[in-house]
Amino acid sequence: MQWLDKHSLSFPHPDEADSFGRLAIGGDLSLDRLLLAYSLGIFPWYGEGMPIIWYAPEMRFVLYPEKVKVSKSMRTIINKGIYKIRVNTSFRQVIHLCASTKRTGQYSTWIIPEMQEAYIRLHEAGHAMSIEVFRDDSLCGGLYGVVCGSVFCGESMFSLEPNTSKLALIHLCRNFNFDLIDCQVHTDHLERMGAERIDASSYRKYLSSSSTRSEET
Repeated sequence: MQWLDKHSLSFPHPDEADSFGRLAIGGDLSLDRLLLAYSLGIFPWYGEGMPIIWYAPEMRFVLYPEKVKVSKSMRTIINKGIYKIRVNTSFRQVIHLCASTKRTGQYSTWIIPEMQEAYIRLHEAGHAMSIEVFRDDSLCGGLYGVVCGSVFCGESMFSLEPNTSKLALIHLCRNFNFDLIDCQVHTDHLERMGAERIDASSYRKYLSSSSTRSEET
């Protein structure tokens, strides 16, 4: 992996990533570097006490919003109207809960404090958003991610009550004009909701066409 210079805003070509998707190491989590990384199909993923590791996997796990599968039980939950969905009202709380919510088989989080602050800065600059699920005034589920034109790069989600992260994802699919939602990491429940694998070059074409449309408008 190539070491990145903090003073040079550049990345190796994503095709240079190793078989684990690792492309580069080092650099920083500045706003400009993160925006460049996501525009190229690259994202940071590392743990406490480690240098920043940048990934560009050969295959991407994605969800086409129009293909989202809503089960009968989820339709029942939606129709009951128990939960209310809000957007970008509690981004900081969402990312903190994504980091702190316990998950089966997971003993630590990659959403370490410096990552949290970096994505909060992205949000404050208008490049990251959260979908939040409330029961009354209590936040009980949600997700956050980076907006790259018409591509939503999902980072993490959490549920304090069953299925509330799914509610957030369904809302994202149904109420925004994203062409593609990048789920990054395969999970069985995302696959059941319609997510599938595409190769990295196809994924980058979505990013490229999204960038072109943004420039035209």
